[in-house]
Amino acid sequence: MEQLFTDMTERLETLYKAIAAAVEALPAEALDWKPAPEMNSFAVLLAHTAGALRYWVGDVAGERASGRVRAQEFETHGLDTAALLGRLRAAVDESRDVLATLDPARLGEVRTAGMFNEQRTVAFALLHGLEHTAIHTGHLQMTRQLWDQQQAQ
Repeated sequence: MEQLFTDMTERLETLYKAIAAAVEALPAEALDWKPAPEMNSFAVLLAHTAGALRYWVGDVAGERASGRVRAQEFETHGLDTAALLGRLRAAVDESRDVLATLDPARLGEVRTAGMFNEQRTVAFALLHGLEHTAIHTGHLQMTRQLWDQQQAQ
């Protein structure tokens, strides 16, 4: 596997572990808790992170249609930690598979990110998938800090 793809796979695994640690041992009611009215819950953040990673790496870079409905990610509630992490695990595994089979010569190919009607290279799609996952990892970690702080009061 191309070194870039090996490193990206390792980074995704590291982010997955950080996300799993952020939601570890949360009670069920915490998953749908929102720190403030315009903020996202753990459930929404997990569903959206999984959906976005699967979209950018799987759909756009890998040309493997997922049938993603982005708006549904923001309506996620009532799921347990295992189900939510299962979605993310599936997205990371799909990314690993795409990266294991992607020809590095295709990084410069332009693809249509249909959901956004944008023209983007395969390289952009991979980098954006990783970047987006990292950003939401931080959001989940901060939401955990806010949850823990609220519980301590």
